[in-house]
Amino acid sequence: MAAISLTKIEETAPKLVSLYKTAGHAVSGHGLDGLRAAVYLVVDYSGSMKPYYKDGSVQALADRVLGLSAHLDDDGIVPVVFFSTDIDAVTDIALADHEGRVERIAAGLGHMGRTSYHLAMDAVIDHYLDSGSTEPALVVFQTDGGPINRLAAERYLCKAAKLPLFWQFIGFGDPGSRQFDYLRKLDDLAVPDKRIVDNAGFFHAGADPRTVPDAELYDRLLDEFPTWLVDARARGIVQP
Repeated sequence: MAAISLTKIEETAPKLVSLYKTAGHAVSGHGLDGLRAAVYLVVDYSGSMKPYYKDGSVQALADRVLGLSAHLDDDGIVPVVFFSTDIDAVTDIALADHEGRVERIAAGLGHMGRTSYHLAMDAVIDHYLDSGSTEPALVVFQTDGGPINRLAAERYLCKAAKLPLFWQFIGFGDPGSRQFDYLRKLDDLAVPDKRIVDNAGFFHAGADPRTVPDAELYDRLLDEFPTWLVDARARGIVQP
C-alpha cells in the first residue's frame, strides 16, 4: 500500500496524479509495495547546469521524484540539496507547493560554481542522521558531469556504504560526452574490497532529460535499489 493515497494526491497536488500512478506501477514492478523509505533529491547547481534550470528539466525531475516519494514516504516532503563548489541550499519540496518550487529556490541562490559531490553527500548523510530515521533511504543524485575532487567522492561513497542510504546517480548531458566516465567507475567500485555493499547506481538521461518517458525514468531510478535492500538487510545495514 502506498504511503500517501491517491485521494491525498488529488487534493494536494493534482498535477502529480499521472506521475504518482506511473511511479506506483514501477514500485510494484520492482517488488517494493509496502516499503517505507526516505527519498532525497540532490541537484547540481554548477554553471553548466544553467540551461537545465531554464528549460524546466530540474523542476521536472523534482516533480517526478515527489511522485515516487509519495509511495515510499508518508510526509509528502522530499529533502533537497543544491550543490556546486559548496552547498548552495539544503531545503525541501512538498506536495502542496511543488509547482515552480525549483525556480523559487534557485532565484535565492548565488553564483553557480563548480561540481563537488562529496559536500552534497555529506549534507545528505547529516540530514539523514539528524532525522533519527532507521528506514532505508533512496538518494536521487543529479549531475551533468564529474566532480572536481574525485577521490573525496569515492571515499564518501565507500564510507556511506555502512549506512542505509542508496545513491542513484542520474546524468544530464550529451550521451557522447566522457563527463560520465567517472560515474560509471563509481557505480562499479569493488565489493567488498572498496565498500561493504554496492550502494550506488548510475544512468544517463541524455541531453534533454524531459523527453525520457516517466515509466522509463522510474524503472531506472529503482533498477538497483531492490538488490541493494536485500544485501543491506543481510549485512544488518537495513533493519529486516
